[in-house]
Amino acid sequence: MTVVPVELGERAYDIHIGAGTLAQSGALMKGVAGKNAHNLPVVTDANVAALHYPALARSLEDAGFTPLPIVLPPGEQTKSFSYLENLLDSLLALEIERGGLVVAFGGGVIGDLTGFAAGILKRGVAFAQIPTTLLSQVDSSVGGKTAIDTRHGKNLVGVFHQPRIVIADTDVLKTLPARELLSGYAEVMKYGLLGDENFFAWLETNASSALAGDEAAIAHAVAHSCRMKADIVVRDEREAGDRALLNLGHTFGHALETELGYSDLLTHGEAVAMGCVLAFQLSARLGLCPEADAIRVENHLAAIGFRTRIAQISGKRPGAEALLGHMRHDKKAEGGRMTFILARGIGKAFVTRDVEEKDVLRLLAND
Repeated sequence: MTVVPVELGERAYDIHIGAGTLAQSGALMKGVAGKNAHNLPVVTDANVAALHYPALARSLEDAGFTPLPIVLPPGEQTKSFSYLENLLDSLLALEIERGGLVVAFGGGVIGDLTGFAAGILKRGVAFAQIPTTLLSQVDSSVGGKTAIDTRHGKNLVGVFHQPRIVIADTDVLKTLPARELLSGYAEVMKYGLLGDENFFAWLETNASSALAGDEAAIAHAVAHSCRMKADIVVRDEREAGDRALLNLGHTFGHALETELGYSDLLTHGEAVAMGCVLAFQLSARLGLCPEADAIRVENHLAAIGFRTRIAQISGKRPGAEALLGHMRHDKKAEGGRMTFILARGIGKAFVTRDVEEKDVLRLLAND
């Protein structure tokens, strides 16, 4: 097991990464659950429950806990006001105390929704993250960002609420559909693009093996990604500066997701991958980074199976003006200016609001 600390003072916690950590969840939870936290609500979705809940329940029961499952529908549509209300009602019906612990057991949707519910329940109840997708293991489970979506856009309502522990079992990734595993890889690759060219070069050589089930390769990819995110979160917990770098590809990606109605036409990771290509293309067009780097990013993503162009989305092509409209409402916008994460090269991302809409519109129209 690899343990990555997130050094946030009184809110510090550890990320436990490795094959088989799910079986150790009960013992690990003993160290973070309050003394009266005997009953543990486990919020999950129907897909994860069918595959992995029995193993988690056994581990929790062996450690003296009573797991109380709350099973929600899978999919981005669950990150909504209606399901937030349902979840809060279920937790209150279980009479969870402020000193209790709620377990988020699933992908990014379950982690975001559960963390938000725990953050506002009785003005704050502790929660644990047991992420079951590659995307959630390397990104959404770490750092305390919790949110739901609204008709105005993605993740626009939420709170910062750090988990007490993160347990990432790389074995559970073997049960993911190939598309979902690839989708999560976009967030792994993002770390190389934003701040570690050597890691990106390693991924160019090893990504295919990791995605094909190489245990050492996937464990290294997850651990390195978590270390990079932990370092950024410690420097900037509430996204006042450096943490915004983690949104590389997301301004474009969230606009695509919103315009497509969070449908199966484009997963979150696929949108982020496409967004990273667009961010590097925009950087190159503005003379900020070498065009060769933008080509290198697109070639790598295309080589492992991503669609890299808006024109490759099946069905109705999202219009440039509509996408720009969504970007104007992005939560990172400030003073009427859109916030972009651009790059001076691979591993050299930076935050800027000095981008003209006409340049973005031209890029989107021609992609």
